[in-house]
Amino acid sequence: MAAPLTRFSVAPLHTLTRVLAAVAMGRAEPDRVITGARVLSTYTERIHPDREIWIKGGRIAAVKPAGTFARSGQRGRASVYDAQGGIIAPGLVDPHVHIESSMMTACAFAEAALRNGTTTVFCDSHEIGNVCDVAGIEWMLEDARRAPLSVYLTVPSTVPATNAALETAGGDLTPAKIGRLFDRWPEAVALGEKMDYISVATGDERSHAILAQALRRGRPVCGHIYGREFVAAGAASGITDTHESIDREIADDFLENGLWIFLRGGNPQTPWHSLPQAIRAVTELGANSKRVCVCTDDRDADDLFLFGLDWVVRQARAAGLAPATAWSCGSLHPATRYGLDGEFGGLGPSRRADLVLLNDDLEVRNTWYGGELVIENRKTTPLLERALTRRYRYPRAAYQTVKLPRKLRLTPELPTIPVTANVIRLVPPGILTAHDRLPLGVGSSWAEHFKTHSLCFLTVVERHGKSGGVGYGLLREFGLQQGAVASSVGHDAHNIVLAGTNESDLQLALATVRKLKGGVCAVRDGKVLASVALPVAGLLSDRRAAIVAEETTALKRAWSELGCLVPYMGFNLLPLSVIPELRLTDKGLVLVLGMKIVPLFEPA
Repeated sequence: MAAPLTRFSVAPLHTLTRVLAAVAMGRAEPDRVITGARVLSTYTERIHPDREIWIKGGRIAAVKPAGTFARSGQRGRASVYDAQGGIIAPGLVDPHVHIESSMMTACAFAEAALRNGTTTVFCDSHEIGNVCDVAGIEWMLEDARRAPLSVYLTVPSTVPATNAALETAGGDLTPAKIGRLFDRWPEAVALGEKMDYISVATGDERSHAILAQALRRGRPVCGHIYGREFVAAGAASGITDTHESIDREIADDFLENGLWIFLRGGNPQTPWHSLPQAIRAVTELGANSKRVCVCTDDRDADDLFLFGLDWVVRQARAAGLAPATAWSCGSLHPATRYGLDGEFGGLGPSRRADLVLLNDDLEVRNTWYGGELVIENRKTTPLLERALTRRYRYPRAAYQTVKLPRKLRLTPELPTIPVTANVIRLVPPGILTAHDRLPLGVGSSWAEHFKTHSLCFLTVVERHGKSGGVGYGLLREFGLQQGAVASSVGHDAHNIVLAGTNESDLQLALATVRKLKGGVCAVRDGKVLASVALPVAGLLSDRRAAIVAEETTALKRAWSELGCLVPYMGFNLLPLSVIPELRLTDKGLVLVLGMKIVPLFEPA
């Protein structure tokens, strides 16, 4: 399948074969030559010295011994770039990413991705789909087509993540809608992560009807599976990859059941760094790495610059993989997983000239996209700057998705009789939660309960203008000592999730999100400490990457000042009612394995 249309699109291969062959044979001159390089071959997992790459029409025509072009006598318009002994490798391919988690549009996301050597991503846009249904996904695709990056869509498969009795979402992607997305958009190459893995395992009719939309079209199906007991059922249902390999044993199970595994690496202070444990299926249990990829999954704007896919590759190398093998897991392997290894992922002739220049530590210095130099010495080139200033503009409807009633109570009433509270307890690093049952006697204030049990309020507010519902909960081991935090990125229905110690600060946090038309904030004693405005669908900023990253850094500082022990991206998962054990939605507390609502308080 052809690459998506972008400003840096290269011609389809079938229109260039005679030209590329002529260049490879020396009958025609290349447009560009990168010489004096060591070449990292993902096909043989070797690094070859003294090579040069000939580029024509944005594609690789040949890889030759260094100096071949200079000796050929050709003196046309070809530009020559001296790599000065650096390593030339194929651009990185991220097999599983959510652009919305960066809090940036696709055009802004492209800048940070290219700085990190990533030239192709497979994006699951279920976040904007949960808010704006098909329209939101198509806005994101139009945005991606303007971006200087190859963006493919894995069609969101679980919108909403649970049924309407358990949460209120803005979107509802039925099997028929998913089928139309496949048929309308050539970028739609796979079905995105099937998050309701319990429903898949138990034979839910709608879940399997969605799987069928991809399978009957010959599209691969991406998975999301927690628990070794669900692996076989997922594979039997047609799922052929997962990014949820959280330890050695389940990673080994996935590989033995025929799944590709995407080892997720991320900021070690967040829940997105399971690679060191899962990679032990290869380094300790002896599994072959041929069906192993690395991915980023979720990155905020700040972490996207600091912990890109190149960083994940280096983590794989540090965990025991050879350098060329680690780079292959971030380039050729993901391209092969989606059947697009004839387009990118390696330095073979006819492939797109998506290239990176590395030092010996596999750190990215330059990036070429479609043969054009877009990053040089870690800085954007004028060519890329021009592209980044002409970004897609989202329609007005995208800025009108936070719809809240004027008056809402954000804290539960203090019980007047002895009760047992169903409490969400955070389990480090923060993806999984535990279900605690705490006895609460009478005669104590909320402040006393909080101090005794390490608690704070947790509240979810429906924000799609449908019910105005509020779900009340108590959160344990979050660490919040004072003030409140709020986010309109509460996965996956993307209602507003708040935590706090008092009603007034919670109200200020909610009012701040309302004023921003969506966003994340931290408040204390009636003052806003930091915020990031996300007016596009309550998920995305419409500003440049560096600005969003700066705002995110300030938010993280304020988050820490309030004592929060889980980063805000982990906090955003607390309404995600498909990950065990207990979650909170706008409808109330959801016991995940039973998929049922339980009350906050029960008689003692």
